[in-house]
Amino acid sequence: MTREPRWTKSSHSSNGGNCVEAATNLAAHGTVPVRDSKDPHGPTLTFEPTAWKAFVASLKAGSFTT
Repeated sequence: MTREPRWTKSSHSSNGGNCVEAATNLAAHGTVPVRDSKDPHGPTLTFEPTAWKAFVASLKAGSFTT
């Protein structure tokens, strides 16, 4: 298994580039790095896989509104 991040953006990302990218391929190594898609060489935030899954599930359930 690779330790190089494979960055992906949501398929729902169509808001003019205001997106985040996540490298979920590293979850097996205990981390999910997340970065701003507009600044791919900038800083990343890292989450434990269970926390990332809970966050994504909350988004899908509509728990966050604007």
